Amino acid sequence: MSTLLSLSGVTAFYGAIQALKGVDLEVNEGEIVTLIGSNGAGKSTLMMTICGNPRARDGAIVYDGQDITRLPTFEIMRRGLAQSPEGRRIFPRMSVHENLLMGAYGRPPSETGEDMDRVFSLFPRLKERMAQRGGTLSGGEQQMLAIGRALMSRPRLLLLDEPSLGLAPLVVRLIFGAIKELNRTTGLTVLLVEQNAYQALRLAHRGYVLVNGSITMAGAGAELLARPEIRAAYLEGAH
Repeated sequence: MSTLLSLSGVTAFYGAIQALKGVDLEVNEGEIVTLIGSNGAGKSTLMMTICGNPRARDGAIVYDGQDITRLPTFEIMRRGLAQSPEGRRIFPRMSVHENLLMGAYGRPPSETGEDMDRVFSLFPRLKERMAQRGGTLSGGEQQMLAIGRALMSRPRLLLLDEPSLGLAPLVVRLIFGAIKELNRTTGLTVLLVEQNAYQALRLAHRGYVLVNGSITMAGAGAELLARPEIRAAYLEGAH
């Protein structure tokens, strides 16, 4: 299994505050890897740093064998990464259809129909809401739209930031089921940042624990799920 993404000794700052402290992390092709940790641990910062904003101050980020640490964000995303960001950040005044087309920006129009069909097979509710403005959708539908928009670029690596945040358990199961199905049927590689440690570790092949900007633990998803210190810190009362 080849390494698709690797971070080595990555540090990042917001102003004078150091958010990442020498992070080492690997994602192999075809894997689902999750990053868990409490609020403020630096999970979302790590995702944004991979995308070039904020820029890593030290260390290296290598994607598909090429160092992308200093590349501008648009160049990074052009290489086959797509992000579904925390807070969804859909275009509220655009329709569902228009939001999805934005995800395919720069690709030949002849290819978008097939990708749209794939998104609708994962999330049939989006097809029912095709003409509806994104801002009028429910929270769960907006999350489906954010993931669908990211998938429209046909990424090799999907970065998912807190996809379950604020959603009802039934919708969370639907979204996690779609991620698992995508990985199983297309081999899509996924890096998942998630506060719902129970769901994330059940889904992931491997996981990392981030505490105050540093990786403190790593292992197979099932192995981390079974560790008493993980259960005490992140799982008690979570499911």
